[in-house]
Amino acid sequence: MKYAIIIPDGCADEPQESLGGKTPLEAAHVPAMDAVAAAGMVGRACHTPAALPAGSDTANLSLLGYNPLEHFTGRAPLEAAAQGITLGPEDWAVRCNLVTVEDQVMRDFTAGHISSDEGAQLIRALNERLGSEHIQFYPGVSYRNLLVYRAGERPAPFSRDTRTTPPHDLTDQPVLDSYPRGPGSDLLNQLMTDSIEVFAEHPVNVARRAAGKLPATNVWLWGLGSTPRLPPFAEVYGVQGAMITAVDLLRGLAALIGWRRIEVPGATGYLDTDYAAKGRYAIAALRDVDLVCVHVEATDEASHEGNAREKVRALEQIDRHIVGPVYEALKEFGQHRILVTPDHPTPLRTKTHSHGLVPWAMAGTGIKPDRFTTYDDPTAERSDQVFDEGWRLMGAFLRGE
Repeated sequence: MKYAIIIPDGCADEPQESLGGKTPLEAAHVPAMDAVAAAGMVGRACHTPAALPAGSDTANLSLLGYNPLEHFTGRAPLEAAAQGITLGPEDWAVRCNLVTVEDQVMRDFTAGHISSDEGAQLIRALNERLGSEHIQFYPGVSYRNLLVYRAGERPAPFSRDTRTTPPHDLTDQPVLDSYPRGPGSDLLNQLMTDSIEVFAEHPVNVARRAAGKLPATNVWLWGLGSTPRLPPFAEVYGVQGAMITAVDLLRGLAALIGWRRIEVPGATGYLDTDYAAKGRYAIAALRDVDLVCVHVEATDEASHEGNAREKVRALEQIDRHIVGPVYEALKEFGQHRILVTPDHPTPLRTKTHSHGLVPWAMAGTGIKPDRFTTYDDPTAERSDQVFDEGWRLMGAFLRGE
């Protein structure tokens, strides 16, 4: 049996006035997704337990079949795994975004989608000025970087009670009430404040201002945690998997559950990603693994920008270049199954992740078709196939549990 999972990140949404009262999924021309729905089943699942933040970390952990209430420790450790950064048993990782804050308002949580090279220069400057045997900064991709607290003989000051706010939840909002709180927050807040001086006249920012681009005014620290202990996917589900994504969070999850990670040239994690290349690499991967998972961040990014038309366009690109070709290729392998589902809703209205049910469609060998013929939010709402514990969806997809 061959399996494929396609994740249009954050595509679940509300009806939009700008789209004639339709949700982005309804407004988009997605014949391949509709074909999956018509050939199989449509339903809903909740990957964001109310007791946890409605983030891509908890949601994708659940989507991949792991109970986040049991396994979630924080977002940053997952991204550390993606970068091959080894954490000791008492070490903590912290997400370190490069952001633009002006007049105490989150102007841009990506610092104008700063380049990876520019970001690396700024992170190196932080290490030189603020780093120590306990504090280490690691460059990542664009605005997404990491801070690691190396405990050594000094226990980390953080705990599960330390509270932070994702910067993408603060777009165009005041930040004064959203700084870290709880154990260890004094250290995090001091580092955020100190980064302002480090960045103020750094050559990267001087050049960006001269070019009319947004500067990285400071770092925003959030999503901290220690390394989770996840049982290998193959042991839990009996299937070998591979991940295609441009996002470190998903790369890290793949590493921690024992999946191959396939890097695709042109995959950017943004609206300009090479959808067709992701589709081609997914089809090629099916020759070597039982399951391939293709994650696409573009739909989520469009929501963070409040851009309904770009969200529709991204869905159409995913349908045309990934879902369609992969679905057809699966059939050539004989027994097969395909699942299309986002991880969490990201409403265009709020520009941020939210709790709630998301629509899924699955089809293939042994999956009995239901009465639904389209894949969209209202159709899924009419289905009685609901997984309130979303992590159980994986078992249903793979084994019909």
